[in-house]
Amino acid sequence: MAHEAEPALAIRGLNAYYGDSHVLCDVGFRLREGRVLALLGRNGAGKSTCIQSIMGLVKARSGSVELFGQPIRGLAPEAISRRGVGLVPQGRRIFANLTVHENLRVAERRARAGAGRAWNDAAVFERFPQLGRRRGQLAGSLSGGEQQMLAIGRALVSNPRVLLLDEPSEGLAPLIVHEVGQTLLELKAQGFSIVLVEQNTTLALRVADDVAILNTGRLVHEGTAADLQSRPEVLHANLGVF
Repeated sequence: MAHEAEPALAIRGLNAYYGDSHVLCDVGFRLREGRVLALLGRNGAGKSTCIQSIMGLVKARSGSVELFGQPIRGLAPEAISRRGVGLVPQGRRIFANLTVHENLRVAERRARAGAGRAWNDAAVFERFPQLGRRRGQLAGSLSGGEQQMLAIGRALVSNPRVLLLDEPSEGLAPLIVHEVGQTLLELKAQGFSIVLVEQNTTLALRVADDVAILNTGRLVHEGTAADLQSRPEVLHANLGVF
């Protein structure tokens, strides 16, 4: 019997609270290496809380989070980042008073031995030429789309093994949303393991291999993106889309 490869990220029995409100209820899913998993659900379903719990920004009360078989729940966000988890947060959260180049430099971390492509500021400017043209400009003066490119670039220069993206298309024009999708497809082709939280179901299903759906803090569906697209009743019941 063939041995199944260790998942890039394994979440089991995760419970998290805001005060007395139980916002994640025994959530569990697996991100396989080199794949994109879309974490979907309506507003308030617990998607961002799940991402923040993985990253250590919200302290889960119980459950486990493993990165390539190594437990990371309970570590500080900085330690989780050093282990190889990169975050593109909701709302971008770039350093508005630093230049584009400075935003990248403060996040840069050397690539691990044996890793594929090493990401640095030059690699980011090659992928996003628009940022290269604005490298000396204050990040707060960029357009929303440029700020999202910078947020993705900032995560990439930490040379993560797993990339978490929380609503990367939020508030962006359709043309920029398409570019975000293309970037995700390129990163997947380069072997990145990605968890994508995304309200834009069309974008999510275009780039995802696998899907997990949360509804009021509970996992209600897990499977492949291809399977979900053939089951519109699941999409409608949990996301309100056809």
